[in-house]
Amino acid sequence: MPLQNRLTPFGEIVATSARGLFTGNRGIIHDPETRTLTRRRWTTKAWITCACDYKGIRRPVMQRRSWTELFFLDEATALAAGRRPCFLCRRDEAQVFRHAWAKGNGVPPSSAAEMDGILHEQRLEGGSKRLHPLPVPLDRLPDGAMVAAGSSAYLVKGGVALLWDAEGYCRAGDPDRVDGLLTPPASLAALAAGYRPVLHPSASG
Repeated sequence: MPLQNRLTPFGEIVATSARGLFTGNRGIIHDPETRTLTRRRWTTKAWITCACDYKGIRRPVMQRRSWTELFFLDEATALAAGRRPCFLCRRDEAQVFRHAWAKGNGVPPSSAAEMDGILHEQRLEGGSKRLHPLPVPLDRLPDGAMVAAGSSAYLVKGGVALLWDAEGYCRAGDPDRVDGLLTPPASLAALAAGYRPVLHPSASG
């Protein structure tokens, strides 16, 4: 029975046997005795995207009273859910993201805490995932951006919309209707300024 520890682009935590390329946390939101989630869905504003294997160390999942290990299909999924790269295990990527954030948003380089505060405002609305208006037509969004169409999420790559699934992406044609932007605007600006998130191999299929 798979644990409930996989994140969707909507920020929902689901149980699936599908594997992800990255891990991360929202603080301690599980019971280590039962390895199940508590009612809380976050205890910190620092929602980060981490490497699954750091210096040869792989954490035992949900087995201790420490941060709850959550997993993502790829970095575009993590960005859509309102996360940023970790400044410890993905320091180089985090620095590139910081500078792209500054360039795209027209601000001085921000601290991790400053970015976390902005992302927290942009990712949630009344405890649920916040959708934002598309600033440009779908085919002009930068690579790595994600949009919502009903209960489905689509990745934009090369102006083409790819349907998201826990196992990967597939070409399913453009959605008939786009309800909004899943990727927070501040992160979208970083993508537009040149940050290139790691995408699941299926995005190149």
